Amino acid sequence: MAKHILVVDDDPHIREVVMFALEKAGMRGTQAADGKEALEKAVSASPDLIILDISMPELDGLEVCRELRKTSDVPILFLSSRDEEIDRIVGLELGGDDYVTKPFSPRELVARINAILKRKTGGAAASLQKKLAHGSIAIDTASYTASCGGRQVALTATEFMLLLALFRHPNKVFTRDELMDQAYDANITVSDRTIDSHIRRIRSKFAALGANDVVATNHGIGYKLGSCQ
Repeated sequence: MAKHILVVDDDPHIREVVMFALEKAGMRGTQAADGKEALEKAVSASPDLIILDISMPELDGLEVCRELRKTSDVPILFLSSRDEEIDRIVGLELGGDDYVTKPFSPRELVARINAILKRKTGGAAASLQKKLAHGSIAIDTASYTASCGGRQVALTATEFMLLLALFRHPNKVFTRDELMDQAYDANITVSDRTIDSHIRRIRSKFAALGANDVVATNHGIGYKLGSCQ
């Protein structure tokens, strides 16, 4: 079945470009011209992924993401008209999976969408061990869920893949580049700050349930799995 993408941007030309790229890639799309419409269609259309412009009048993309993350873990790919790191970092901290800066290549946009959807549906992980546990935390690669003390933790697709990499190699210290390779396709590059933002969000979600040492920092090298207590 063709993947359904919600395209949110106040610029009709951008929406048309994205819709054309999606259709060419065998996906189907629904459009929203502002943040309010995006929240409505996120419920009514049940998209597999949302492409979300950050700079919109009244209700911007960051606010839309904040509202969606209260009830949904639908993957979100941000579009940013400004190449400012703070926009991207805040978006990722709020629960976005990835970002693309305008002007963008439709081919790269589709590649990033496919990468996110692949992470969401499991990719190669489905053939590996289905359930892994460490301390109070367990992850299930069949359902792509994580839990802490028996309580489910809502992770984005990217966050899950990063945590899964750490669980598979609990004694390994990963560099940011190595984690990048685990979470993104080989043809996609993101900054170190992007990985750091995802790690902070993983920590915050588990800390809210009492697990304060999920990911340990090895200064000067990168990250490893913590005690998960």
